Amino acid sequence: MEKIRKNLISKKNIYIHDDEYYYGIIRKNIRKYRLKQHLTQQDLADISREYICDIENESRNKHLSISMLGRIADALNIDITNFFKE
Repeated sequence: MEKIRKNLISKKNIYIHDDEYYYGIIRKNIRKYRLKQHLTQQDLADISREYICDIENESRNKHLSISMLGRIADALNIDITNFFKE
């Protein structure tokens, strides 16, 4: 069954990514938008520098909730969907 499912997926050119793939994109975009606005990790209002550092640092593998992602988007004055763009 699993073999059939994999074949169907590859035939349709559908790519399934795991959570780490998306966290990687989000992680890079948080940093990109923060630096684009010349903000330090400390500058993100109401969010600790350590927490932002943990999110941005791939080796720390920190995951965040959608509500926290929304808070970061609000602090950067961007739409939350920007974090998901490659």
